[in-house]
Amino acid sequence: MATSSTQAVPETRDVPEHVAIIMDGNGRWATRRLLPRTAGHAKGVQAVRRVVEACGRAGVRYLTLFAFSSENWRRPAEEVSLLMRLFVQALEREVGKLEEQGVRLHVIGDLSAFEPRLQELIFAAQERTAHNDRLHLTVAANYGGRWDILQATRAMLAAEPSLATQPQLVDEARLSRHLSMAWAPEPDLFIRTGGEQRISNFLIWQMAYAEFYFTDRYWPDFGAAELQAAFDWYRTRERRFGRTSAQLHEDGAK
Repeated sequence: MATSSTQAVPETRDVPEHVAIIMDGNGRWATRRLLPRTAGHAKGVQAVRRVVEACGRAGVRYLTLFAFSSENWRRPAEEVSLLMRLFVQALEREVGKLEEQGVRLHVIGDLSAFEPRLQELIFAAQERTAHNDRLHLTVAANYGGRWDILQATRAMLAAEPSLATQPQLVDEARLSRHLSMAWAPEPDLFIRTGGEQRISNFLIWQMAYAEFYFTDRYWPDFGAAELQAAFDWYRTRERRFGRTSAQLHEDGAK
């Protein structure tokens, strides 16, 4: 299980080990070009490809993308349907490329809400890339941070029913091992495109000590150069994890 940033001080490096991204602005990108919102989502798939390749080159080990939140079902039915079709197409067309690049695909979220065909493609893609370890690409689909904590709590109680009458035994380690990404380190860098500055129920447990980077660039226009700008900004951050600057400098001098 990965190190908890609230229980121990994680190692840090110039290039973030784990990058989490909310890919926002597809619809607004299209609207500004007098195109239907769905055109922006289609264009956004190309940005995913660019960023996956750039992260692989940079040495990022974990990349987590928020593709569809549990609240996105509230969007117009036509847009939701298009997003589902794009997901199917991406799984059909891109998995072979991921395998060639040494990328392992994970999909987290409540997948039971998806149609059987999409679920089959997800499970097949995960199995096909399971031997890869150059980059772990996680797609959050029908995912919400609150859902994640709730499902982890239920799973914990199912595994250890006695905890229901012994709540004092529940601790962070016990619960976190049941979270959707218990196998991955916590995100070092969170990026949100499109100008909004909120996390929108994304990895709310895991991003306790992530560095937050917001950009006005819409997701379809985001690529290697924009990712590098985020990395350059990340290098300027002083990651203290509760310590003082003086302590960091003392540790660095040793």
